[in-house]
Amino acid sequence: MDNKIKKIVIAGGGTAGWMAAAALSKLLGKSFDICLVESDAIGTVGVGEAGIPTLTAFHRLLGIDEQAFMKATSATFKLGINFENWKNGDDEYMHGFGRVGKECWAGEFQHFWLHGKRKNINFDYGKYCPEIQAAKAKKFALSKAGLNYSYHLDATRYAKFLRSFAEAHGVKRLEGKIIDVTTHEKTGDITAIQLESGQVIDGQLFVDCTGFAALLIEKTLNTGYEDWTHWLPCDSAIAVQTNSVSEPVPYTRSIAHDSGWQWRIPLQHRVGNGLVFCSKYLSDDNAKTLLLNNIEGEPLTQPRVIKFKTGRREKAWNKNCVALGLSSGFLEPLESTSIHLIMSGILRLIRLFPFEGTTTSAVNEYNKQFTTEFEHIRDFIILHYHANERVNSPFWQDCKTMDIPESLKQRIDLFRETGRVFITESELFRADSWVQVMLGQGIYPEQYHQIAAIMKDHELTKFLGDIRQAIEKGVSNLPTHQAFLDQYCPTDVQPT
Repeated sequence: MDNKIKKIVIAGGGTAGWMAAAALSKLLGKSFDICLVESDAIGTVGVGEAGIPTLTAFHRLLGIDEQAFMKATSATFKLGINFENWKNGDDEYMHGFGRVGKECWAGEFQHFWLHGKRKNINFDYGKYCPEIQAAKAKKFALSKAGLNYSYHLDATRYAKFLRSFAEAHGVKRLEGKIIDVTTHEKTGDITAIQLESGQVIDGQLFVDCTGFAALLIEKTLNTGYEDWTHWLPCDSAIAVQTNSVSEPVPYTRSIAHDSGWQWRIPLQHRVGNGLVFCSKYLSDDNAKTLLLNNIEGEPLTQPRVIKFKTGRREKAWNKNCVALGLSSGFLEPLESTSIHLIMSGILRLIRLFPFEGTTTSAVNEYNKQFTTEFEHIRDFIILHYHANERVNSPFWQDCKTMDIPESLKQRIDLFRETGRVFITESELFRADSWVQVMLGQGIYPEQYHQIAAIMKDHELTKFLGDIRQAIEKGVSNLPTHQAFLDQYCPTDVQPT
């Protein structure tokens, strides 16, 4: 068989499908015929409306104009996530996107902060992070501030924006519902998909972006799924959009409730709201009531229930099919990683692209990296649930007492006992992120690296004070988030 890739078929649209189409057409499009098949009759989940800073790099790679993108998607800037009521039910902390303080070769900044606490220099850890201080002050600017940021965006409009981009780079969109998938009788590779209209689309490489349905990777290739609900028991979400009643803040709000948590994502023209919960402890009807009683502004949509199973596909690349987005697995949007996982899957495919046909070594390497990335993010999300001090909720008590992956246990123990965090080069969340969440969730180190104690007391006081003062001065000179949006990317999108 001639397995050389001539045609790429993307099954499904939405954020995953059109991100894949945009990237493949921009970066590889002159070499291949690329088509995307989607049906207007099939809705998309469409609630992945917050990203992390890697999305800005993805846009730069594709040459996407930031202002045009933000105007089209009614986007706002995002400097972090504010976690409310997660530790004991009456607390909050922010996971900011930037670097905290200054580090040295022997240890991260938390060692100097911890030594400062022992010397009665009692300032919150977040005081040493520019992104956190700008977010709390509701301020933002670009280059002169040097802030690490991402976006809140309208997912439906983002898919439309990427569709225009991809079609301008040669992608052909085909309308239709997939009713059958043909495989090769000997190799088992997918050879074609058939639409309800009778049209048959053949290809050599298929990208499954069909969401939870996983029409190619699972229903056709029977790849298998690794269930993680014993670690992440939430299995339901309810989403609703509301009109804005105040200026958008430059951060996502994550508000813990007795059986899960609620998100608030501020766009320029509306607010995205949702409740992630465990159906074992809360019914759909009661969840709807809880959500509607905890929103601001009038609902613009009817509450929509989404059911899911946290986990990952046994393989994201099986035979000549690569799964992206929800078809590859699901991690709840607690740290806004959904769009990142789509993006990283696309770029991993491009780096390992099978120009002359799929090879076992490339497939194995892709799946190895996919598994490692999913598991690292999984551990980070489990941390938020497991490290809690809530005493009046069976859900949170179960999370506190559950067995956790050994990889996460080792990381928690190391931080609690030594104040240290070690990460590998391939991990998404850096040491700063782990420290912020562990401190925020109440894990406090018993000791710290004594290199911090080499500083004399007056040197330590000046070192920590200079960092705080520089951040305070920088933030004080920033415009408000709303003022910057009005000047940089005012949207003409109206609430619907």
